[in-house]
Amino acid sequence: MLVGSIQKLMASGHRPVYVISIAAGLAGCHPRTLRIYEEEGLLEPVRTETNIRLYSDDDLQRVRVIRYLTQVRGVNLAGVKLLLHMRDATDLMEDLIRELAEIGSEDDDVDGQVDTADQRPKRGRTHGTRF
Repeated sequence: MLVGSIQKLMASGHRPVYVISIAAGLAGCHPRTLRIYEEEGLLEPVRTETNIRLYSDDDLQRVRVIRYLTQVRGVNLAGVKLLLHMRDATDLMEDLIRELAEIGSEDDDVDGQVDTADQRPKRGRTHGTRF
């Protein structure tokens, strides 16, 4: 059981494990490129207590996207930053829509119970009750 949870954690992609030289090698760029991306606000590697940058698989994927946009599509870093912010905002909106849909389906279940209660016969003047 412990081995399974360790494998899940390692495969998650969120765990920062690569120092800058390894991360740069995996991403196919120079370590200075990663520093520039961080200075421009395109990357936020985790820092250890001794101030060493650690990169996750998600960070490396982001670097690959940045390199694609700059090298293949000809987008400058300011444009890349804008595009990544828009992508992040879109992802956030999709998450919110999904959560609202889930809440809405839960509300529909509750509304269905309330509707059933509303369908009970009402007591009052129409049924001859006097006060």
